[in-house]
Amino acid sequence: MTLPEVQNAISEKKICILIPTYNNEKTLNRVIDGVLGYTPDIIVVNDGSTDSTTQILNSYPEITIISLQENKGKGNGLKTGFRKAKQLGYRYAITIDSDGQHYPDDIPVFVEALMNEKEDVLLIGNRNMSQNGIPKKSSFGNRFSNFWFWFETGIKLEDTQSGYRLYPLLKIPKKYFTPKFEFEIEIIVRSAWRNIPVKNVPVKVLYDPAERVSHFRPFKDFTRISILNTILVSITLIYIIPRNFINNFRKKSFKRFIKEDVLESAGTNRIKAFSVAMGVFIGLSPFWGFQTLLVISLSVLFKLNKVLAFVASNVSLPPFIPFIIAASLFIGAPFVHGDSNILNQELNFDLIKNNLLQYVIGSIILATTMSVLSGVAVFLFLNKFDPEKD
Repeated sequence: MTLPEVQNAISEKKICILIPTYNNEKTLNRVIDGVLGYTPDIIVVNDGSTDSTTQILNSYPEITIISLQENKGKGNGLKTGFRKAKQLGYRYAITIDSDGQHYPDDIPVFVEALMNEKEDVLLIGNRNMSQNGIPKKSSFGNRFSNFWFWFETGIKLEDTQSGYRLYPLLKIPKKYFTPKFEFEIEIIVRSAWRNIPVKNVPVKVLYDPAERVSHFRPFKDFTRISILNTILVSITLIYIIPRNFINNFRKKSFKRFIKEDVLESAGTNRIKAFSVAMGVFIGLSPFWGFQTLLVISLSVLFKLNKVLAFVASNVSLPPFIPFIIAASLFIGAPFVHGDSNILNQELNFDLIKNNLLQYVIGSIILATTMSVLSGVAVFLFLNKFDPEKD
């Protein structure tokens, strides 16, 4: 795109450039001047800087400046900038760090990528983290973040930590729970959960130790990020994956579900059969309250088909629970000393509590037997319609 085309697109799409800054007096001028080459639609959030940032910003009357009295973190600065951008009528915000690592001349990369999309998208700059000068801790942190983003959303990206991004302001969540560096993880994960496409675009990066001032605190911020990922993973396993499955199932007929999610789903027939077998085993085992967490975790660990494993684990739906309990107690009776006439009693929690060992033994035997039978049955069924090739 030519410069006039980029400028017209920025105006047409109602894009602003958002620059959060804190004590980056060495590079702030260069960043703002570079951005002004493309647009004056700039919002700078001065997050309680104590250097000459205020004096520098006063020399740019044509841009919007928000000055916060106290430094509360990058996440808080971005949220403040997003609110202001929406108040001013902008639909998109390109965020660029003020420490000089991002090149303003990559703004056209984001604009062109947005113009080529048919729907709103969240774009993240993909830096070359293998180039000379990139700190090893930054490369490791990026790989760490990429893995957990994939686990939490199913989306594989090469860079999830770059602060050079384009946000669709009207689509991203309105409320957030994190105020500092971990905010940039929270927002992309929760946006992906809202079915907003999240993609990488190639950008350049400059790490100049003579100029760059990083406010990332390795121990404190990495701990906060780890805690956030723990929470996001738990939400993914307990709520997001089951929600997505149910929503997907509702949109399809049973025949279409079998065709697309069973016959055409990822994995060989053996993997699909093993996924079902494991789901049945977890569903019938005495892991009440943890079945979804276990089945999804084990599916990821052993690279199984998560959808099939989750479906199979629902063999323990509430209407079936009394029959599962009765069968478990009946099967476990020969292995313990006790009342052999136990199934004539009322099936309730007290019955299980008073005969816990009998129930556990019986449920494990039942789960093992049914998982083997279901796995074999599914394998034979799949092989009939789509035989595996040697």
